Amino acid sequence: MSDHGDSTSESRGEESEAAEREAAKRRLLAQAEADRVPVEETTRAVPDRRWRRDH
Repeated sequence: MSDHGDSTSESRGEESEAAEREAAKRRLLAQAEADRVPVEETTRAVPDRRWRRDH
């Protein structure tokens, strides 16, 4: 029966890892949402001088 105890602790570890991954994913999604630029701002024409540096 000691094998059963080992598998229980393993599955608990896997559950905790899955929960940590889920929490990390939620944090990343929340950060991405906070950093997201609204479409209205990305479609606005803004002069881009980077291309003129070489000239």
